[in-house]
Amino acid sequence: MTVSLNDLVFVAMALVIVVAATGVVMLKNIVHSALSLILAFVGVAGIYFQLSAGFIGLVQIMVYAGAISVLIIFAIMLVMDKSVEKTNLFSPNIIRLLAGMGLTFLLFVTLGVSIWFTKFPVVPAEGPVDAVGMLANLFMGDYVIAFETAAILLLVAVIGAIILAKGAEDKQ
Repeated sequence: MTVSLNDLVFVAMALVIVVAATGVVMLKNIVHSALSLILAFVGVAGIYFQLSAGFIGLVQIMVYAGAISVLIIFAIMLVMDKSVEKTNLFSPNIIRLLAGMGLTFLLFVTLGVSIWFTKFPVVPAEGPVDAVGMLANLFMGDYVIAFETAAILLLVAVIGAIILAKGAEDKQ
């Protein structure tokens, strides 16, 4: 069995994602956990790029590593106390740690067994697919109402957040 460079890159990115996701849960400083979450999001985008899904990889970076992460960090900064110890209420103990490790092990065993016994279909190699063009046709064709509704909903949410932030500033 030969191991290709593609396999090594996948394993390296998977390790980065697992380490970053572990950092999200294990780091004591909540801001460091949020930054570790950004690294995990970027690692997932790298996996998408490796799978030749460039559009989804870019969306992963823009939406999750960009917008959602900024939103999370902004929320953390709004509720954070001057003392980090007062903000971080998590107090790990050995029972919680062992329970989490046991559940994680059970999850990995279940996923491994299900992947091992799954019969994956062979996908015929076709020519290059214009995924962005297909998505554009769907967004601006069949799903234009849903797309525009989501855009209006996001606009209303941003305006509401600005009004709330402005009101909080005026009270101080």
